[in-house]
Amino acid sequence: MHYEAVIGMEVHAQVITESKMFCPCSADYASAPPNTHVCPICLAMPGVLPVINQAAVEATVRTGLALHCEIPHFSKFDRKNYPYPDLPKGYQISQYDLPFCINGWLEIETDGDTKRIGIRRVHLEEDTGKLIHQNGSSLIDFNRAGVPLMEIVSEADIRSAEEAWRYLVKLRAILRYLGVNSGNMEEGALRCEANVSVRPVGATEFGTKVEIKNLNSFRAVRQSIAYEIQRQSRLLDEGGRVQQVTMGWDEDCGCTVFQRSKEGAEDYRYFPEPDLPPMHLTPEWVQELRDRLPELPDAKQQRFVADYGLRAEDAALLVEDQAVAGYFEQAVRAADKTVSPRTVANWLTGEVFRLLRDHNSDIGQIKIKPEQLVELLAMVAGNTINTTVAKDVLVEMFATGESAPSIVQRKGLNQISDEEQLRQIVREVLAANAKAVEDFQSGKEAALRFLIGQVMRATRGKANVAVAEEVLRQTLGQR
Repeated sequence: MHYEAVIGMEVHAQVITESKMFCPCSADYASAPPNTHVCPICLAMPGVLPVINQAAVEATVRTGLALHCEIPHFSKFDRKNYPYPDLPKGYQISQYDLPFCINGWLEIETDGDTKRIGIRRVHLEEDTGKLIHQNGSSLIDFNRAGVPLMEIVSEADIRSAEEAWRYLVKLRAILRYLGVNSGNMEEGALRCEANVSVRPVGATEFGTKVEIKNLNSFRAVRQSIAYEIQRQSRLLDEGGRVQQVTMGWDEDCGCTVFQRSKEGAEDYRYFPEPDLPPMHLTPEWVQELRDRLPELPDAKQQRFVADYGLRAEDAALLVEDQAVAGYFEQAVRAADKTVSPRTVANWLTGEVFRLLRDHNSDIGQIKIKPEQLVELLAMVAGNTINTTVAKDVLVEMFATGESAPSIVQRKGLNQISDEEQLRQIVREVLAANAKAVEDFQSGKEAALRFLIGQVMRATRGKANVAVAEEVLRQTLGQR
């Protein structure tokens, strides 16, 4: 039987703030020794009271606005009870029935079309501590406990692992543009859970969902969902039943593994948090936050296509990272029409991205300034060097930060365009490759490409390819 996947995503994003959600402890805990960013409030000492972090509330509402959410005028915090040891209170302050943001959406590109994924809610809560298991014991580091945490819950509109991956990439980009989250999944600043079920193609009722917990990489999201779809489909084909459980993703074995039975809302015994007041969000305050939103990825992509004549797919690559988009625009301004925006985009998404991947680096660490990249491209456009040499020069620029003109001058890499100089080299190449000359004269055009390659080799890549080809054709024609 053929099955259709039905997937909803729950994304937990740590909010970038100076202090924790309900106490003055520093929220910058990543490199701190265990249990050093704690105080009586986040350790739940008797008699202490929480105080709401306004910056975290603003960040959550701004996120909701960026995701086209409605912002209710009234909201509150709730107490979520559970027995795990990673929060010292024995409960978590979260939001249940009256979150800050509801009924939004986010659009992804899939198979050449645009698909809208609904956003059910964006709510704010406090993060948990970190359990460390070693030598048969469990230790707890409470530095993370109480850090502001947004939960962004999608509708079950996603239909494949690929769509889930694209959704997460787009959501991460928006959060980083807003400056509310670092997007660092490896450090736990952004975590993801997927609710996956399958149903026969054409059916309207949902199947039994399985939650895949704590996915901390894009690779894990894509692979775990694909595996779970196959597992459930195979189970149903064999006459079995899918159980509503929580699974984890085992990277080593490449499979989901059972963790526990899935809780329902009634298990958490939600009730309004008695130590915090309800919140009234005025339309004027919400509008002020809306007015402060930056240009977001979709709008920037449309502008890059309209203003710079880029292909939509190239613009999408550039705007995925705000720093990359900024680097591109700086380069275009520096070019001042001497190099086309499309040429800048091609080199940036091609050669520069390749170097960044090879060195596991990002655009913020690159030694090549936008103006230096334009200098290199202008030398290609002006026939000072050819593309082959330019790629080699770019590698050295990436390693040292030295300018292209300096490297070209120091290494004598100027392009050879003088016909007489090239004619002598061509004669030597033809004399050494009699078989290729014979093949060309017998009508094999491919032989010319070989001979051009030999000229480039003889000039160490410095020959002007167009001039070299013309000289070759002239010389061969005289034979």
